[in-house]
Amino acid sequence: MYCLELAGEDDAFAAREAEAAAAGVDLLAPGLARAGHIDRDRLRGLAYTHAADELLARTEASVDAAAIALEAAGIDREGTVAVRARDVRGLTGVSTREAERRLGGVLVDRGFEVDLDDPDHELRVLFSADGGLGDPDSDAAAAEQGQIPASEGVCVLGWLDCESARDFGERQPTDRPFFQPGSMAPMDARALANIAGAAPGRRILDPMCGTGGTLIEAGLVGADLVGTDAQWKMVRGTEENLDALVPADRDSAVARADATALPLRDGVVDGVVFDAPYGRQSKIATHRLEDLVEGALSEAARVSDDDATCVLMADRDWREAVAATAWRVTDRFERRVHRSLTRHVHLLEKSR
Repeated sequence: MYCLELAGEDDAFAAREAEAAAAGVDLLAPGLARAGHIDRDRLRGLAYTHAADELLARTEASVDAAAIALEAAGIDREGTVAVRARDVRGLTGVSTREAERRLGGVLVDRGFEVDLDDPDHELRVLFSADGGLGDPDSDAAAAEQGQIPASEGVCVLGWLDCESARDFGERQPTDRPFFQPGSMAPMDARALANIAGAAPGRRILDPMCGTGGTLIEAGLVGADLVGTDAQWKMVRGTEENLDALVPADRDSAVARADATALPLRDGVVDGVVFDAPYGRQSKIATHRLEDLVEGALSEAARVSDDDATCVLMADRDWREAVAATAWRVTDRFERRVHRSLTRHVHLLEKSR
């Protein structure tokens, strides 16, 4: 069993992205989730997960309880250790310095040597407040073991297993060879690409690729790429950005095309992600916006395989357009960008 430390403020969205790299993801408390299995390579490419820890113990959100849990835990490890404590989102007020001191002392008493600079093992102690996210069955089991259920606050102790790469600041849209205003932040683009299924051996399509932000992030986690855009300027700009930022061994193709009539065979892509035009700022020469979005969704369904996921972003709710196509909405999130823009994220699967 693993504990995932989530990033951002939208835990449901972060947990949905984490499903690209972990099985059995279940929210535990604000900023924390648990999972039964992880794919380390894919987890390193997650945007909204900081780290995965091999679960050692779970108890109430206090230093005393954490120390007691560590004293009772079975530890089958050798070598040097370090303790890192976090008050996730600052919700509990627990002294992380005191937690590190007390739990480090417990490990020393059990025969370990502490090395804060380069330890063989890192024990992470994560405190979070009551978020109303406790699983009643798990809480009952915890109570039988003398633990305090998550509904009263939680402390999770685990050995660091894997951390995600936090390099998004190196790829800000304004730093790319080609930039246009309104480009999506790399962290969000990565999360959406992951949800769409970006991974080695999978082909991801963005039929309205703009400056190529989502394709860049999909390529960086190993996917092959297909992009189209109605404007030659965007096609050339995306090609320039991909050449500069994506490894050369990724198979990529970018072309000028109408998203409602893609030059692709049926069933040739494994996932789709696109940002629908915003009515007040888009240049739509040949389609009403409603017809464009519905037509693009229909084409995306045609060219994707039956198990594909489509991620549609927009500045509004497009469920009515989705209903007219072969897709169905399986989940939906509202992601606030700034005061005047909220992105609506629709997760789609093929209707059965």
